[in-house]
Amino acid sequence: MSLIVRGVCVFLLAVLLAAPARVAAVGNPDPVRAWNELALTTVRTLRLSDAQAARLYAMVNVAMYDAVNGILIRRGKPESRHQALVAADTAPPYANPAVAAAAAAHAVLAGEQPSLVAVYDEQLARDLSFGHNGREWGAWVGAQVRALRTGDGSTPNESQPGTTAPGSFRGTWSGVQFRNLRPFAIASAAPYVGSGPPALDSLQYAAAFAEVKVQGNIAIADAGATATYNFWSLGAGTSQPPGAWMQVALAVTADSPLPLPEMTRLFALLGMALSDSVAPTVTTKYVYHSWRPTTAIQEADTDGNPYTEAEPGWSARAGGPGTSPEYWSGHSSFSAAGAAMLAAFYCADDIPFELATDSAAPGEVRRYASFSQAAAEAGRSRLDGGLHFRFSDRDGQASGRAVAAEIAATALLRQHGQTHFGRCPR
Repeated sequence: MSLIVRGVCVFLLAVLLAAPARVAAVGNPDPVRAWNELALTTVRTLRLSDAQAARLYAMVNVAMYDAVNGILIRRGKPESRHQALVAADTAPPYANPAVAAAAAAHAVLAGEQPSLVAVYDEQLARDLSFGHNGREWGAWVGAQVRALRTGDGSTPNESQPGTTAPGSFRGTWSGVQFRNLRPFAIASAAPYVGSGPPALDSLQYAAAFAEVKVQGNIAIADAGATATYNFWSLGAGTSQPPGAWMQVALAVTADSPLPLPEMTRLFALLGMALSDSVAPTVTTKYVYHSWRPTTAIQEADTDGNPYTEAEPGWSARAGGPGTSPEYWSGHSSFSAAGAAMLAAFYCADDIPFELATDSAAPGEVRRYASFSQAAAEAGRSRLDGGLHFRFSDRDGQASGRAVAAEIAATALLRQHGQTHFGRCPR
């Protein structure tokens, strides 16, 4: 065999031997999508509340971000020098970021919801089918995220009893411990708590009362209002309102894919914005403990307002009085936080997308020209359902936007170039 032929053979053998290693470095090309779909499925299957869902989405995505960005920091090529929760000091620089992301998400979900561990194990096995490099680091990051969120105010369950006083919510409300949920990224929930609904005897209250009395009345047929309410209702057994905004992000990134480091950063920012909207919302509801429109309209003769009139048989288009105090709308605060965080990341609100929510009619897909358009419709749907007054939508939206603005300005900022993508000024 000539030296040239022998050299070619040696070269080809080296290529063949190296090929499995290069394939192993690939792993799941889109672990963020796979594990967020699993997180959404978890919330649906276990019928988690909106607060529980928001916290879980944040933990899963913070773990994936810190696992991926920690590796990049150790390589000297990070998207950001900022961690969400877990420092990069012990990250292995040559680990596979995709494998690390999968292992981190698995550690969070399997630890938080052990009843579904077989489902999570199956996905992790698929993600590790090309190699395990990065698994140990990712699993450690996920475990650290769980440890750091232990005692964060999400348990044990607490309830607030209802009262029969005018203006007060009637039913017992469970889950009020979430008013103490520790933030992921904002300094404090206190600045974002609502200032309260208008006084019962005020003209502002009477105007909002009159509006929802017509708009949310089940006796007034309105197919469009009913469809919009149903599209955004997102009750137990769905991905919940925070999950709808994770689905928006999945839709947008499906249309315009991001590299893994930016994908994890987007979903971590979004998850933190949604979770950090929980405490202001629950605190506001807890402090003001306001009655829902159904009770307000049926018992208007007790509110002391000369411009409201009781209608004892009035029913909401949503078919019930609601399960938590009225002020303010959690759907509105979550939607505004989600929309504002997405717009901040992309430095553009006017990004079109299609969405099919879990509570939409079969086959129904809605198209939106911007994130804010969808958030506005989500808020309006609560009036269409007769569950909230307009001031509760307005104030909830304002809080959600403000939470997202603080996070966008302070958390996970890019190492080089613009703070975020798109048309943002530097």
